Amino acid sequence: MTAHDKKALVSLLAKRSARRGSFILASGKQSSLYIDARLTTMSPEGLSLIGPLGLDAIRNAQWAADSVGGLTLGADPIAYAISYASAHGASPIRAFTVRKEAKAHGTGKLIEGPFSAGDRVVVVEDVITTGSSAARAVQAVRAAEGTVLGVLALVDRDEGGRESLEALGLSVVSLVTATDILAEENQR
Repeated sequence: MTAHDKKALVSLLAKRSARRGSFILASGKQSSLYIDARLTTMSPEGLSLIGPLGLDAIRNAQWAADSVGGLTLGADPIAYAISYASAHGASPIRAFTVRKEAKAHGTGKLIEGPFSAGDRVVVVEDVITTGSSAARAVQAVRAAEGTVLGVLALVDRDEGGRESLEALGLSVVSLVTATDILAEENQR
């Protein structure tokens, strides 16, 4: 992927996902910027950019991942896009989903998909604000005997989430920052 592809992703996020107003975020924080990443991550254009860019970021971080996933719903399309992008490479990466709570029926799993104990995992997140969603996914993966290599965020809001995750001993890579999105908005 190229710098052009990253610029295209930033542009798509600014156009489709960024909203101005007064919002309460999942973290409980108030913000004048809301990034509904799903409007990008669930679109064909977004998926076609996110998969290869995410895979490149994983490779550039030298994370030899077996699987990738995070807390549902935000992480799901990102994990699936990365998995799909890896399909024809030498080391395909499986995708999984971490439920917000274990199922009360069937197998009672908290992690769904082809995750296995012993997997080397990259936890993905759509938007990092405080890092709490990614931290919950990390905790679930570790409890299921996976090894977390790092956290990959589509967007880092630059509001302390990266630092919170790094304080837990995790490496964090983001494809885009809120600053990138705001700069793109200001160019319109």
